[in-house]
Amino acid sequence: MLDGLVDWVTRIVETVGYGGVAGLVALENLFPPIPSEVVLPLAGFVAGRGDASLAGMVVAATIGSMVGAIILYGIAAGVGPVRLRRFVVRFGGWFGLDEEDLDKTEAWFDRRATLAVLLCRCVPLMRSLVSIPAGFRRMPLGRFSIYTLLGSLVWNIALIGAGFALGDRWEKVEDPLELFQKVVLATIAIALAWFVWRRMVRPRLRRG
Repeated sequence: MLDGLVDWVTRIVETVGYGGVAGLVALENLFPPIPSEVVLPLAGFVAGRGDASLAGMVVAATIGSMVGAIILYGIAAGVGPVRLRRFVVRFGGWFGLDEEDLDKTEAWFDRRATLAVLLCRCVPLMRSLVSIPAGFRRMPLGRFSIYTLLGSLVWNIALIGAGFALGDRWEKVEDPLELFQKVVLATIAIALAWFVWRRMVRPRLRRG
């Protein structure tokens, strides 16, 4: 299925050009299985062979990044902090969460929202997800947009530039990114395992 997805992405970028890149990057924010690790280096390769400009591809990808991030932010903002709190109060116990946990998480994000958005826009998997807490906390849209733009520019320039430089070998960009993604996944898995142990398993063992 992944090979078919890559082939589809390749056809879109090569036939639609700037619009295809912008649309795919926007969709990637909402549907992570569409790999920006393929879209962006391929866009650089297309620019390198003269079918588009390098700057145009960066602009198209950045527009797509902004559109996708703001849509996800808007969905989370529509839910809002009040509905999120109601959900945690009602169902949080199933996951070992309570209002105090939510208060601490919200306070942490409020203090570091700017840095979190800027850095996470340059990290696989987290690039899209960071729009969700920003929306839940209704981070000022102007500030969210500025730091999403800056982080997205760094990511897009790096990957499109790498595809441009590598030419026919643009697919090689995926190798180090795949390793980086595995590190991110392992970190998330360890954090989740620690949380489950600390909040769900260990209390039950103590009660037992």
